[in-house]
Amino acid sequence: MSQKLDEIDKRILSQLQRDTTLSVDDISEQVGLSRNACWRRIKVMEQAGVIHGRVALLDASMIGCPLHVLVMIRTHSHDANWLDTFHRTVRTMPEVVSAYRMTGDLDYVLRVRVADVPAYDAFYKRLTSRISLSDVSASFVMEEIKETTALPL
Repeated sequence: MSQKLDEIDKRILSQLQRDTTLSVDDISEQVGLSRNACWRRIKVMEQAGVIHGRVALLDASMIGCPLHVLVMIRTHSHDANWLDTFHRTVRTMPEVVSAYRMTGDLDYVLRVRVADVPAYDAFYKRLTSRISLSDVSASFVMEEIKETTALPL
């Protein structure tokens, strides 16, 4: 973003990260601005791409996907065709909630949410049937110590 965020912008963003259902009146009161000034700042940050969406955060256990899996991937291929196929494959698999290309020993890490181990096994079979991979290993999360979407401001 080319514009610099000031402390008021950061306070507005902090409120929105905490609860996006807050009204502009509530946010303006929390940050000490008029309703119109607060609304204008939010609109500027949306237009600039600082705010690029507002979502509801769901409880994974309550919607049937309590198992959190970190999938570590190594590949022997990095050509454009393979990369395109990998990106398309990962993006179309709803169980993948995050995908990262890595430096170091691993090529990719996927964060996956599924119902249980058999559901992970079905995911694994679909993934490996769609794309050639050298090595896939998974670690099942035993305890989520911190999980947040809030960025440090």
